[in-house]
Amino acid sequence: MPKGEGKLIAQNKKARHDYSILDTIEAGVVLQGTEIKSVRNSRINLKDGFVRIRNGEAYLYNVHISPYDQGNIFNHDPLRTRKLLLHKKQIQKLANEAKNPGTTIVPLKVYIKDGFAKVLIGLAKGKREYDKRETLKRKDQERQISRVLKNF
Repeated sequence: MPKGEGKLIAQNKKARHDYSILDTIEAGVVLQGTEIKSVRNSRINLKDGFVRIRNGEAYLYNVHISPYDQGNIFNHDPLRTRKLLLHKKQIQKLANEAKNPGTTIVPLKVYIKDGFAKVLIGLAKGKREYDKRETLKRKDQERQISRVLKNF
């Protein structure tokens, strides 16, 4: 199965609007206790999430996974940092690319693939305000063209 495919759980649409994505990598996520049950119920929010590399390991920050409803004292902290499972070469590549000014690593999608929670992370470069407007104009023009072609 290609990267980015599986049962889609959550998507970070804000990241595609605010950043231009240069490269994507699929990573596993280390989850504790009832977190996987919450993820399977689509109780996850990627909006403000980002990835940082510390001590040769990648960590996911500010991703909110709501506590599981039927969980008890074994529930987790919703905003805790979560380790990402990547190969050493992938982590080194991301670390080298993220050193460039204006470049960051953001989560794009969370999905279930072969029973495991996966995160599609993207190496992103921030867009300027005029770039965002240009992207919106282009999408609107493409929509209008497709409507006209549909009628013929």
